[in-house]
Amino acid sequence: MSERKDPQRIGVLGATGSVGKSTLDVIAQHPERYQVTALAAHQDSAGMEALARAFQPQYVVMANEHAARDLRRALSDCRGIEVHSGPEALVAMAADPVIDTVVAAIVGAAGLPACLAAVEAGKRILLANKEALVMAGDLLIRAARASGATILPIDSEHNGLFQCLPVDRQGVADLTGVEQLWLTASGGPFRERDPATLSSVTVEQACAHPNWAMGQKISIDSATMMNKGLEVIEACRLFGLPAAQVSVVIHPQSLVHALVQYRDGSMLAQLGAADMRVPIAQALGWPDRLQSGVSGLDLATIGSLEFLPPDDQRFPCLGLARQALIESPGATVALNAANEVAVEAFLNRSLRFDRIAGVIDATLAMMEHKVDTALEALLEHDQRARVNAQQQLSQWSQ
Repeated sequence: MSERKDPQRIGVLGATGSVGKSTLDVIAQHPERYQVTALAAHQDSAGMEALARAFQPQYVVMANEHAARDLRRALSDCRGIEVHSGPEALVAMAADPVIDTVVAAIVGAAGLPACLAAVEAGKRILLANKEALVMAGDLLIRAARASGATILPIDSEHNGLFQCLPVDRQGVADLTGVEQLWLTASGGPFRERDPATLSSVTVEQACAHPNWAMGQKISIDSATMMNKGLEVIEACRLFGLPAAQVSVVIHPQSLVHALVQYRDGSMLAQLGAADMRVPIAQALGWPDRLQSGVSGLDLATIGSLEFLPPDDQRFPCLGLARQALIESPGATVALNAANEVAVEAFLNRSLRFDRIAGVIDATLAMMEHKVDTALEALLEHDQRARVNAQQQLSQWSQ
């Protein structure tokens, strides 16, 4: 008889977002293997109340103090659940020794300090926060090697690459014989739309992704293909390859998520449904395989798969991301910051969709990007880029 193992204790950063909810859905299917110990979110107190009641964690963290106060009142009848608040509490949660695995699914630069804390604590990290690698990839990888942390990507594309590469017990890929990594992109809702009409794009249209159900920020990034640009940067940092060895191909069906091209002419592809529970289950169970709640593909029904080159004129953000990657780590920090500012302005309906790339480009051009790679220096550069991007908005806004 095999020895019974204690459940793995999980902390989910970004629990009320789409990736967080998908993670909890997979966890709920395997109560004998996983225990939700802590949950964190920004300000969705109603969403967090529902999750806290369903999963009964030891504690929850709300980055927003007002949301934390609302949640404390809402959970006043749940004596066993503590409510903490503030960015420092997010970092403390990520490093808490009581947690074995941290799911890093906070969107944007706000997730970086907690992600780094989890890595420095030597934990197993399921990484969905691509901005952490975009801003501080070298820092995170160095910290993981020093602490023994295991970083497992749950972005569908990077998880696909992970599955197509041989990896060691710490999840570090062996790139022997690898010639090229390929990330697939659906092309978003505007893949075939006349670029001359993009000035009239609405928030609702940009968020209507044809294949994936995602939050607003990542949906806009998908529509501009900045999401794919950030993923190129992420792949280079995660797998230690130069920009020239990471390529993008348009794949409208979103069933092939990544491909690895080897020196001998072989190419391995990872396929799966357009459902985040698939890569999440793979990373949660690794090196085992878990039920994700998602059915496998019926290839005979699918019939055919398309692959097309990306249109650089239609998607200028992809080129901006590549330029920043080649330039310096500071440039990728500023790229991400300017993009977050521009996307927020578009979501607030104060910036046209077709001007998002212009704000980012102008912000990058006005800054010097040679910065130290320590966390404090990177965060300071991030803040300077946000200030500069806000200045650019006054020139580019409607």
